[in-house]
Amino acid sequence: MKYYIIAGEASGDMHASNLVAEIKKKDKKAEFRGFGGDMMQAQGVELVKHYRLMAYMGFVEVAVNLRKVLGNIAQAKKDMIDYQPDAVILVDYPGFNLRMAKFAHERGLKVFYYISPQVWAWKRRRVHKIKASVDKMLVILPFEEEFYRRYGVDVTYVGNPLLDELAKSGSPNRSIFLRRNSLGEKREIIALLPGSRKQEVKRMLPVMLKMVPRFPNYQFVVAGVSSLDKDLYKQIMGKTDAFFVENQTYELLQNSSAALVTSGTATLEAALFTVPEVVCYKATGFSYRLAKSMIKVKYISLVNLVMDREVVKELIQNDLTEENVAKELEGILHNGKRQRQLLEDYEELKGRLGNAGASEKAAEVILTAMKKKG
Repeated sequence: MKYYIIAGEASGDMHASNLVAEIKKKDKKAEFRGFGGDMMQAQGVELVKHYRLMAYMGFVEVAVNLRKVLGNIAQAKKDMIDYQPDAVILVDYPGFNLRMAKFAHERGLKVFYYISPQVWAWKRRRVHKIKASVDKMLVILPFEEEFYRRYGVDVTYVGNPLLDELAKSGSPNRSIFLRRNSLGEKREIIALLPGSRKQEVKRMLPVMLKMVPRFPNYQFVVAGVSSLDKDLYKQIMGKTDAFFVENQTYELLQNSSAALVTSGTATLEAALFTVPEVVCYKATGFSYRLAKSMIKVKYISLVNLVMDREVVKELIQNDLTEENVAKELEGILHNGKRQRQLLEDYEELKGRLGNAGASEKAAEVILTAMKKKG
């Protein structure tokens, strides 16, 4: 079988690569081509375009780069036609992938969508487009299955792939991690996770770094990603007394006492590693006002959404100030009662998400559907 697979950001690249690996275990002749990143390429996906060339964030930036966005879509459509796959696998990245789903469906291709767009949060009309063009939704949050079933969409909850990553990460070796990154043995670590997109890093990291002089007994470590230029981090960090690691986010979390996390997948990752966290998010004024008028949920972090209550503090837009971040960070570091409650909530969260094996189950669902088609 030939598959065309598309992921448009770092987390999608990781989850797509794991899915490809599981499909290949079960189908030795499976071939893959598409848009994605280094991890997908390492699993044998023939990469057409890297996601770093596609990562536009927010309404304003998408509008400014609309010509490039449309050019990427046109390139993907043409390449898909030339490749003639048996099926298409789309991973998150809804603005791009929902268009590709419609295109692929109209050409009679089987369409699988792994990791749902957040249609339950906003733009719920998209669920009708999904029903019309996606053969199977493979969702990773427990409440998503019920949501899609209400609309008559063929859906399966496969579990959360972050649990697979957690299982693979093993026990941390603190000494090796500290030596490799020239970190001190005696001071505890506070992780700074500013996101995987350039715009996120530019907005969130400066606020996070203001905590460094306010908590001199801790060492602050920025989690960088290789898809962004190191100079971006260097320019923002300047002479701040903070450390930088690249592509070591899980090891960093395993060795951290607390974390400041940009809203997104990383909020769930920090929770699964039982790291007390404060969630940070800020967009342009226009993008925020527009999103706020459309969003249908009470929270932005996946932790709070899964738990359906405030487990971790969210500092959004105007609330993301130096004073507020310092206050919340102080609380998760030194308030014993708050720490205990947070860790209890994290355990409940893990129970709600279930067991590891999401990538394997997703692969089984896809291959079973393809056999029926054949």
